[in-house]
Amino acid sequence: MRKLFIITVLTMASFISCEADNNEIKMKLSNKGKVVALLKSIETGATEPIGYINPNKYIQHNQAVGDGLAGFGALLQQLPKGSAKVNTLRVFGDGNFVIAHTDYNFFGPKIGIDIFRFEDGLIVEHWDNLQEKVTETASGRSQIDGPVEIKDLDKTEENKILVTKLINDIFLGANPDKITDYISTEQYDQHNPGVKDGLAGLGEALAALAEAGMPMIYEKNHIILGEGNFVLSVSEGIFLKEKVAFYDIFRIENGRVVEHWDTIEKLIPESEAKNNNGKFNF
Repeated sequence: MRKLFIITVLTMASFISCEADNNEIKMKLSNKGKVVALLKSIETGATEPIGYINPNKYIQHNQAVGDGLAGFGALLQQLPKGSAKVNTLRVFGDGNFVIAHTDYNFFGPKIGIDIFRFEDGLIVEHWDNLQEKVTETASGRSQIDGPVEIKDLDKTEENKILVTKLINDIFLGANPDKITDYISTEQYDQHNPGVKDGLAGLGEALAALAEAGMPMIYEKNHIILGEGNFVLSVSEGIFLKEKVAFYDIFRIENGRVVEHWDTIEKLIPESEAKNNNGKFNF
């Protein structure tokens, strides 16, 4: 089955699917459903979800993967047979974007946040951020557990503005004293493996990093995407003295952030990347 799956990927990278087939695909599933099915196919070897990718245009931003369907197929060829596991827990959308939060075994246990962009019902672009999975965390929570239900759709724009201000004022340092304007003082459930719950836990972790001469520094925000009570921020900066991408998912209730998940991934120098699309470039 795995061999058939890889052959299908590579074949579709070379041949154009007919328009009738594409129209049929578009009608079957929502964009969120297509993303979940495509990710799960990495584990199961199902071939139909490959049809949810535009064979003529698939822009890849994972720096370790070649561009297009051919790059995706080449990556799958490297996977040890039967090793892949994919469990997507959270999926939310914003216009043509779909965000997936997934528990992976993909060349080892990882937590991933993937972003897919759609055009005319097909995936044309992909970004992601992967972090090694750990078994013990400072808060006792896992890196991915917690609520998954999308609520407060009428507050989507309000919540995106809240996170935009949080990133600018707190993470980028414009007005750090305003933190309680954005994060709840009563509940702040933390899924970063090195940070305890609550504002006190966040302050303790940041202080420890600074004292060790390795402050966490956000340098630039690239995009804010959200649906209802879930908002994703994608930024770049410095962590443990290395250039990284920060993907932060926030859950908002009553105008304040009450929960946080993230992945932090080291950036590959552009000269070593397997595509020329950049890690960000939204």
